[in-house]
Amino acid sequence: MPAQLLDGRATSAAIHDEVKAGVEKLKTEHGIVPGLATVLVGEDPGSKSYVGMKQKQCEKAGMHPFARHLPEDISQEELEKVLGELNADPDVHGILVQLPLPDHLDEESALAAIALEKDVDGFHPVNIERLTLQGMEPTFAPCMPLGCVELLDRYNVEIKGKEAVVLGPSNIVGLPAAMLLLHRGATLTICHPHTENLAEISRRADILVAAIDQPRMVKAEWVKPGAAVIDVGWSRVKDETAKKGFRVVGNVDFDAVKEVAGYLTPVPGGTGPMTIVLLLQNTLLSARRVAGLID
Repeated sequence: MPAQLLDGRATSAAIHDEVKAGVEKLKTEHGIVPGLATVLVGEDPGSKSYVGMKQKQCEKAGMHPFARHLPEDISQEELEKVLGELNADPDVHGILVQLPLPDHLDEESALAAIALEKDVDGFHPVNIERLTLQGMEPTFAPCMPLGCVELLDRYNVEIKGKEAVVLGPSNIVGLPAAMLLLHRGATLTICHPHTENLAEISRRADILVAAIDQPRMVKAEWVKPGAAVIDVGWSRVKDETAKKGFRVVGNVDFDAVKEVAGYLTPVPGGTGPMTIVLLLQNTLLSARRVAGLID
């Protein structure tokens, strides 16, 4: 039987409706409208498009978007001054700095300049540190890795006691996803470019997270029958039959793996849609903390 799809589009739509209802309740009962600030430096087309999508979804959820589009040559001091102003603004409950920043800017310093309670993207150094420590919880977790775990939860995939393998130790996805799974009681293996017997290790996994940035690298023989496979890859490959001359694929050989796995995220339509909606969910959570509704 083909794998059950972990449908990120349907799941994100359901979460968006939940967030929108939560925003309306917060506004009606407490007079607070969650505000999300996006900080974009430069003119990178991909970053501009992605920030635009975030602002659009923010408005659809009934939140206030605060856009800061800064020049490519802005100094570190000027960037952190803008972040300080957003930290001090009581109408802003979440701040996101769109990465990557231009080469002359220090990303770590910029992320550390965001107030911890407004770090809804989850990349403040303190939040990352808390994510790696037993017995501690980050104020917010990074949204894409959080989306991987949320999909497992929404489809009732058991995590506790299961063997999880994460392919790719990136700071953006692989490592945070691994730590989230570890916190949930999974037995964890993280694979990197120097890992030997990669296919053999992958076949042990009840939960396999592919974050290796290699198109269709994970084959059917890498996958344990019935495993849950989370594909966070996104690559364009040439396809002369496609209207645009290419199609989007993930790190997993989808057509082959779907015949082996128990659960599988499609690409596109899997983890991607989850990222923005969980950013909104984190912003609502921040606003609810301001209202004193949660610790």
